[in-house]
Amino acid sequence: MTTIAILGTGKMGGAMARRLASAGFDITLWNRSAARAEELHIGRVAATPADAVREADVVISSLTNDAAVRDVYLGEDGVLRAAAGRLVVDTSTAGPDIAEEIGREAQANGVRFLDAPVVGSVPAIESGKLLILAGGDRADAEQARPVLEHLGDVLYVGDRASAQRLKLVANSMLGITSAAAAELLAAGTAVGLDRAQVFSILVRFAPGLAARERGFLHDQHTPTMFAVRDIVKDLDLALGAFNEQGASAPLVDETRELYGEAMEDSADLDITAITRVSTRAPSAVDAKPD
Repeated sequence: MTTIAILGTGKMGGAMARRLASAGFDITLWNRSAARAEELHIGRVAATPADAVREADVVISSLTNDAAVRDVYLGEDGVLRAAAGRLVVDTSTAGPDIAEEIGREAQANGVRFLDAPVVGSVPAIESGKLLILAGGDRADAEQARPVLEHLGDVLYVGDRASAQRLKLVANSMLGITSAAAAELLAAGTAVGLDRAQVFSILVRFAPGLAARERGFLHDQHTPTMFAVRDIVKDLDLALGAFNEQGASAPLVDETRELYGEAMEDSADLDITAITRVSTRAPSAVDAKPD
């Protein structure tokens, strides 16, 4: 039986663990807070990342940010100290620089490292409809495919940095689309239109909005599928990656500013909380003189 180590059992990692366990894989878990891993009641809970990967055939990590990725892979009890010869797949969104850094260190330690950020949230995992952007050695991507296809579709995109850049394009589009929807809902309502009808029109152009109807129409921003703090992190990464290559992205920049405002009181809520920014009355500072 194939043994899979899952590192990071938050919303995404936990959903991956449940999905893969239901497919019959032997699962080992690690999470910074062991209690959260134990709550899944799946497989063995390891004490450290190194302990988790020692007997694994495939390792999948789902971590919060670049600092977490560095710690889990490069730390004293990190993955690269115990995973020589193993196939490791990182599904985190941490940016192209981290993907290249971990990739170099992995190669130096004899670890086959695939960077594979994912497009989709928990419902996509549960239905096996994630889009997995695989970057790295093509042979490693093909070896990982039989496992990853239990989670969704695997798209090989080239090198590791390209996988991260493409994921940042995807999340930039998600941020822009959500902010635009919030703005147009507020504007449409202000000119006397029915809010639900406005939303139905927006969904025709951006069908993905439908999954967040409760947030956009009813101000219900929990349970959180994708937190405001996480879209801010990803938009910052995207702007860094674009600017580094001299690419102009003014809409991404403006969207980042709007979500920065939402961070003030909605950091842990779903990204639909951007509607609260769009419905705020302009401050005296922002108001234009007559």
